[in-house]
Amino acid sequence: MAAGPGAVGAAQAAALYRSAGTPAPEAQDAAGGFGATMHRAMQDAVELGRSADATATQALSGQGSVTDVVMAVARAELALQTAVAVRDRVVAAYQDVMRMPI
Repeated sequence: MAAGPGAVGAAQAAALYRSAGTPAPEAQDAAGGFGATMHRAMQDAVELGRSADATATQALSGQGSVTDVVMAVARAELALQTAVAVRDRVVAAYQDVMRMPI
């Protein structure tokens, strides 16, 4: 199956988790199932965004470096791209199911 232009590969998603200091989903406890895993992933993405905001604020006040800001923003951007790619796949799967004959 070909990935679209906004799709993020599994290797990039795993790199995101490693760079954020979070264990990859396959290494996390499977309790709670798919919904709990998605909820944790979204919480992690939101936290990366907040971290990027805090890092940028520190840099603007002269307490942080530009390199830290770029890295934090890149992590947050990758998390957003991953969330969009997962959303697109879920919508495509839903549409495929709805097109199935009864």
